[in-house]
Amino acid sequence: MRAFATLVHRWAGLFIALFLLVSGLTGAVISWDHEIDEWLNSDLYKVESQGEFRPPLELMRIIEASDPQAQVVYVPLHFEAGHAATYLVQPRIDPATGKPFPLDYTEVFIDPVTAQIVGRRDASEVSLSRRALMPFLNDLHESLHVPAFWGSDRWGYQFMGIVALVWLLDSFVALYLTFPIRRQQAAARRAMLAADAPKPSQDSRWWGRWMPAWRVRWKAGAYKLNFDLHRAGGLWIWGVILVIAFTSFSLNLYREVFFPAMSMVSQVTPGPFETRPAAPLHQPIAPTITYEQILQQAHEEGEARNWERPPAGIFYARSLGFYSVAFFHPGADHGSGGMEIANMYFDGADGRFLGDYLPWRGSAADIFVQLQFPLHSGRILGLPGRVLMSLMGLMVAMLSITGIVIWVRKRKSRLHARAGSVA
Repeated sequence: MRAFATLVHRWAGLFIALFLLVSGLTGAVISWDHEIDEWLNSDLYKVESQGEFRPPLELMRIIEASDPQAQVVYVPLHFEAGHAATYLVQPRIDPATGKPFPLDYTEVFIDPVTAQIVGRRDASEVSLSRRALMPFLNDLHESLHVPAFWGSDRWGYQFMGIVALVWLLDSFVALYLTFPIRRQQAAARRAMLAADAPKPSQDSRWWGRWMPAWRVRWKAGAYKLNFDLHRAGGLWIWGVILVIAFTSFSLNLYREVFFPAMSMVSQVTPGPFETRPAAPLHQPIAPTITYEQILQQAHEEGEARNWERPPAGIFYARSLGFYSVAFFHPGADHGSGGMEIANMYFDGADGRFLGDYLPWRGSAADIFVQLQFPLHSGRILGLPGRVLMSLMGLMVAMLSITGIVIWVRKRKSRLHARAGSVA
């Protein structure tokens, strides 16, 4: 059994090692994505104008008028003094070709006081420049930046979901391999009997034999140090690894696997993201209801339901044909991991109310689903959680590197032994 577990851990680890190395290093950085991005691109985020803010939908019209080939898909409704407002755009469809216009940007930064466009950037660009660095690292972490092909832009997300699932299962195999080997247990028992030593309790004997797996021999040589860092490092953070691996799987394969599986074992409240069929790639559903109408409906629904949070942003999901209105207090969008943001959904064709999302509300399964990203990002614990996830990203990278080193060293030993036997 142990030989089979070793084989499984070896090849599963090799399969996921490089991808976990990338995810770990990028995850350590993107815990601070907003702060780093604002520091790198202060010329986009900072403005010096003072005065009364323009209406958000007026700024939207100015952006679309500046480039008729662009369609605004996200409108922020909260502005901050001294900061530019960020609008998200996607290309409209060229009626002559039936394909999207070649738009070279996805974000527009505009002064909310003067209505002057501060700058634009392509958040989907593959680049390590200061403009594209943080969006690129985010996309690399989530989907390896795999481009759309065969009519889908989900391949990268799905692949990383499979990697996370293999990682999750392999974590249990790795834990099993740290347990004391039976022949060592028998040898220790014979040694105690020979010495006529008093027989310790079963728990203390087992724990005592397991304790070396938790220690790092710092002065025992490079190979033993590397092995101990891999084994003991994995043991000390094993519980956190389970959380990260499981939430990685659930987030990347949410629509394909996680939500259907949850629905089979418990009562989960579906929303339009889970139930509406997606339009074919590059064939977005054009809305007939305007942002103004949706905002008015959102205000009315929020007042009728006594929601304390105000409408703070409107997103139009073009592939699904509905509006999502986010309700949150200013500043709650970056630090809460979504657990301070409520949502209402409206059909883009007729404006009918499609449902809502309330954090910490619903069945136990609903709350479990809501917690996936806050747990994965550590933001459920606030600042300490983000620090923890940055450290965990480095630890995951370390486990990947030490695992590869162990495999290389053992492979060399096997090859030398094989060559010796042949000779």
